[in-house]
Amino acid sequence: MSNKPALTSVAIHPLIAQRWSPRAFAPDRPVSAEDLTALLEAARWAPSCFNDQPWRFVVCDKSTHPDAWARALEIINDKNRLWARHAPVLILSVAMANFNHNGQANRWAMYDTGAAALNLCLQAGALGLASHQMGGFDAAAARQAFGLPEHCTPMAMLAIGYQADAEELPEEFRTAELAVRSRAELRQRAYFGHWDE
Repeated sequence: MSNKPALTSVAIHPLIAQRWSPRAFAPDRPVSAEDLTALLEAARWAPSCFNDQPWRFVVCDKSTHPDAWARALEIINDKNRLWARHAPVLILSVAMANFNHNGQANRWAMYDTGAAALNLCLQAGALGLASHQMGGFDAAAARQAFGLPEHCTPMAMLAIGYQADAEELPEEFRTAELAVRSRAELRQRAYFGHWDE
């Protein structure tokens, strides 16, 4: 298994430094119901505008809901499916479009849903689980496969499970799995006092 801590300019919390998105999952190691509940509890306590909590999660656990898991796998794009098929849990994150308290459009719903998903992923790391969020899936097919209501947006598919060795991956993914993580320089993304290019 690859341990790829972030190379940061100052020390940050280990849960954040250790969080990355592996593709190698152990298909024969299910995630316990208790751990799944902990992931969802962590998501539940994310911040949100007006405490609206616009996120929803469709949990597809191969060991308890194999049909739902198969539907989730089917809507993932072909390249992602090559590795995601080994993840024992697939979770669809969904953002509700309107506020609960007044029915008006909630322009922060996607932002808040992302915060909840990150809480989920950080909790996964705390429990020794790996997580990988994917944008590469068919949102329209997800809507149909899971009977989503009209006023929502499928945001991401999350693969959850125990990390496996990179050698278990198809060859085309191994290099990326073992590569050193990188990010843009902090000064290229954070500006103090005014916008800077």
